[in-house]
Amino acid sequence: MVMHTLAAFAAVSRISRILVVVAAGDSFFSSREAGDWVADCGGATRAESVANGLEFLLQHGAAGNDWVLVHDAARCLITPAQIEVLIDACETDPVGGLLACPLADTLKCGLDARVTATLQRHDKWLAQTPQMFRIDVLMDALAQASQQITDESSAVESLGLQPLLVRGSAQNFKVTYPEDLALAHALLQARSAGNHVSDTRSVTVGKGQ
Repeated sequence: MVMHTLAAFAAVSRISRILVVVAAGDSFFSSREAGDWVADCGGATRAESVANGLEFLLQHGAAGNDWVLVHDAARCLITPAQIEVLIDACETDPVGGLLACPLADTLKCGLDARVTATLQRHDKWLAQTPQMFRIDVLMDALAQASQQITDESSAVESLGLQPLLVRGSAQNFKVTYPEDLALAHALLQARSAGNHVSDTRSVTVGKGQ
């Protein structure tokens, strides 16, 4: 999954460097190509790993006002076209933003396997990655936010900012369960066979709250 992810980012010419953050002692890339850098500075939480990766970038020539795209390697079906859509939408935005999809299903709250409430879905989005922000803004946000944040956007939101919601693709799902892996494998095979389903190319349609 990691190699498919890296191939998508390597195909985007506007990305100047690719950094892979891994746990200390992880030797997966010792015999594999991994873009520009591999840093074994992964932390105990997502927030800590991202913050450590940003610090690595600053130590290796990045500037605080440079844009950075943070991506989950588990979203191995990301395409260069989707990455380009995000960059196009965010590069002139004062905050930055993220790929996301409007929620299509009815959303329930539950307790002890019983429904306790049904939530309105008209303003609900499923957050994806990449998420694109200026390095200094994201570092400040991560420093102030809880280590339990689940994405970079929520950290930036804690500063009182409203990241841009950029329409993504349902194909850019996160491989989490065994059945997800089977679906990802099938989609990758279809793409290899030339049966690629067109990516969503909608422009930005809203702002995160």
